[in-house]
Amino acid sequence: QVQPVESGGGLVQTGGSLRLSCAASGGTFSDRAMGWFRQSPGKEREFVAGISRSGGRTGYADSVKGRFTMSRDDEKNTVHLQMNTLKPEDTAVYYCAASVLRGVPNLRWQYGEWGQGTQVTVSS
Repeated sequence: QVQPVESGGGLVQTGGSLRLSCAASGGTFSDRAMGWFRQSPGKEREFVAGISRSGGRTGYADSVKGRFTMSRDDEKNTVHLQMNTLKPEDTAVYYCAASVLRGVPNLRWQYGEWGQGTQVTVSS
């Protein structure tokens, strides 16, 4: 079983950038599609970005398209989420998750392995 561990969260001003990382231990990383979700207080956990097993396909929520970029490094069992032009509404706990499904899963139930999350706060 893959265990994701997130890092890279923090406090940034509006318009700034952050790079989140997710290191996955155990299991077979290359057999997993990976995804990023986020959850802010009082809201449902929502899909942010996903990447297929091969890394050849990515998918993004409309709210982050053109600003966020997800990538993977199978040699290091790591995925990254580069977040640019951050907005206060991007403030949330960001979770990394792994899925055994093909393609780019974008629903919460499609992911079976989750990290503990990392806080991202964007000040206005």
